[in-house]
Amino acid sequence: MDATTKKNRSGSEGFTEEERAAMKERAAELKAEAGRGRGAAKAAADLEDVLKAIAEMPQPDRGLAERIHAIVTTAAPSLAPKTWYGMPAYALDGKVVCFFQAADKFKSRYSTFGFNDPAKLDDGTMWATSFAVTELSKADEATIGDLVRKAVG
Repeated sequence: MDATTKKNRSGSEGFTEEERAAMKERAAELKAEAGRGRGAAKAAADLEDVLKAIAEMPQPDRGLAERIHAIVTTAAPSLAPKTWYGMPAYALDGKVVCFFQAADKFKSRYSTFGFNDPAKLDDGTMWATSFAVTELSKADEATIGDLVRKAVG
């Protein structure tokens, strides 16, 4: 095994069960998106998928995702909710700007709120693009709102 090959949790090479499940979810999302076309019906179906994904999360992930969804949609109504690898994400012109990843999804210690390349967060030569989230204070909520507004420019 060379230095670039990783072992999954069971000790064998390849993707973990959680990673394979996420890839299958993404393939299903792409297939569903292709059949939805454009416009208000697509937006409504995408939002329904996000709300369903959030509702299916165990606590405390569900509570965090609900709050983040409310913050993002208020701070940047131009972002379109959609699922991305089975998790809530928010896109501009079809490109995911930010996303929430539940801790339970990959059996990790904390949930993640992150940003992708389209986010306009550039600040010098180095800046944060994801944050570990275990709970949300009012200050955290304000920070997320500010980052989302900055991300969409």
